[in-house]
Amino acid sequence: MKKILGILGGMGPAATADLFTKIVSMTEAGSDAEHIRVIIDSNSAIPDRTAAILSGGKDPVPEMLSALRNLEKCGAGCVILPCNTAHFFLPRLRTETSIPILNMLESAAKRCAELYPGKKAAVLATVGTLSTGLYDAALEGAGVPFLLPDDSERETLMYLIYDVVKASGPIAPERERWRGLLDGLRARGAEVFILGCTELPILSEALDVPGPFIDPTAELARAAIEFCGYKVREQKR
Repeated sequence: MKKILGILGGMGPAATADLFTKIVSMTEAGSDAEHIRVIIDSNSAIPDRTAAILSGGKDPVPEMLSALRNLEKCGAGCVILPCNTAHFFLPRLRTETSIPILNMLESAAKRCAELYPGKKAAVLATVGTLSTGLYDAALEGAGVPFLLPDDSERETLMYLIYDVVKASGPIAPERERWRGLLDGLRARGAEVFILGCTELPILSEALDVPGPFIDPTAELARAAIEFCGYKVREQKR
């Protein structure tokens, strides 16, 4: 039975749009009617997840629950969150609903193990996501060796995520900064890069610097398409 897909979005809006675009492009469909019915609540009022985790910022769960209730009312058969850091709050959300909520990080780790067995993955993410150890657990569970950014690399990532993509700043001037970040991680042993913040696939696609990359947004789209009873149109890597 086909399911309605709910997207608990707004974290941020561009990342939500990117996820929806990928769901549409990755669904095997020959007409409008063959696509998934998708309900999106892009709640940009959800407080910053990294601030909540690291510095006592406002709890994002009440606003996330507000969006979740809307998705429930609209008949969503499963829910996805286009925000890696938000998965820290996933256990709390799951206690509040009977609707399945898919896990982006686990989907990305599984795909990394399938495509690049034995390769060392660098986790590119916010300091909030990195501090939780969620990717550590997901990658260890999938048998993927990994390394984490050092303090300087984390500063660069936070700048690119918050001051460039989330701020709707120009991306093109950041090409060499992005290349330098990847080259530094490669020199430390990285063989594949996990774009573990939903703003990073947007940045990576715009700058077209060689990876290889695992895009958790695309892997979440893949998992959602299959869970809702549809087929994935395989993309060229």
